[in-house]
Amino acid sequence: MGVTGAAMRRKYVPDLSRQMAQCEANYARMMKLLPDLDVCDHREFQVYWKAHQVVVRLEVEERFAYTSTVLVKQLHESGSSWLTTPTLVVRLYHDATMAEVICQKSRRQLSGVYGYPNRDMHHPDEKAQLNGYLGEWLNHCLNHGHHNEPVFV
Repeated sequence: MGVTGAAMRRKYVPDLSRQMAQCEANYARMMKLLPDLDVCDHREFQVYWKAHQVVVRLEVEERFAYTSTVLVKQLHESGSSWLTTPTLVVRLYHDATMAEVICQKSRRQLSGVYGYPNRDMHHPDEKAQLNGYLGEWLNHCLNHGHHNEPVFV
């Protein structure tokens, strides 16, 4: 008796410990880049890769007692925007010291798990991938980014 390919595929189960660790690390990175979050409205980092320059902009959209919302955008040098990059909407949970991508600016809130295939062609682990993507950009800003304005803590 043969088993079909669909029956062999395992359902995606999120690794909550890993996701929480990623969100905690992203919060720590975000606070290093925006230590003056309560008074800073935005900060831009110039990041160089080979002959290209990208500006990563962190823009504070909302501030509340226990949460803040930050938009993470990539601004490309003029003339090289042939590929659009996502604007990530990141929720910072100050009491839990976690930062999580909740959606992309042009879409509705992300689910933790998607069935596959789905109408919007999300990966089963779309949210985990975007949180990893955020971590990579924040790390890159910390390690290689330059900004011209002084940071006041």
